[in-house]
Amino acid sequence: MPLTAYDLTGRTAFVTGAASGIGRASAVLLAEAGATVHCADRDEQGLHETATRIKSANGTAHTHPLDVTDRDRLGQAIASCGHLDVLAAVAGIMHSSPVLETRDEDLDRVVNVNFKGVLYACQEAARLMINRGARGSIVTMASGAVDSGGPGLLCYGAAKAAVVQLTKTLATEVGRYGIRVNAVAPGWIRTPMTDRHEAQAQARIEASMARMSPLGRVGAVEDVAHAVLHLASEASSFMTGQILRPNGGVAMPW
Repeated sequence: MPLTAYDLTGRTAFVTGAASGIGRASAVLLAEAGATVHCADRDEQGLHETATRIKSANGTAHTHPLDVTDRDRLGQAIASCGHLDVLAAVAGIMHSSPVLETRDEDLDRVVNVNFKGVLYACQEAARLMINRGARGSIVTMASGAVDSGGPGLLCYGAAKAAVVQLTKTLATEVGRYGIRVNAVAPGWIRTPMTDRHEAQAQARIEASMARMSPLGRVGAVEDVAHAVLHLASEASSFMTGQILRPNGGVAMPW
């Protein structure tokens, strides 16, 4: 596959969760590949920092401060792109609680962000692509947590499993329009979301996660961003309805 297959010059991408972590790394890499990147997140300061990083490398970025659970605001932001080639629906939150202690509000909050926010973005992006008659790529963010159970992972794992089903179902419905829909399912990636423990506990967790990986290390956000770029580009033009696992196919719970 020639390297030009990864060239996104002249294309437009919309990235949710772009203020930090995997979302920021994906936005920056898509911009480096030539895309005009629309960055969405509820963290305005983080959005500004992402856009500044893109622009300092001579890329083009636009910011949309919003919450992905606000369907109307998200729809307006996506529509403002005019023409859309790539959606990377990365925004997500983490919650951990035993099944017997999980409250309605815990489940609702995680499902609203991690599943409904992805659903809304996919719906709006697909409609825009179809109405414009444009081929495109939609990339969702699943998780290795869908492949294995783990203590406290009910809300997070259930929402990510729903994202997998959304990805596969949407791929069958919009493929005839030339729209590809794929998911990335990372294992443990070092991000602000996973870096939430006291230092010694964090080190123990990461050491345990590293032992589960064939490479013997935890992932970096750039690892996942490169998977997003691959799925967004013509290099993956025959892939749809697939779940790409950057951790060597090993199920790695968050």
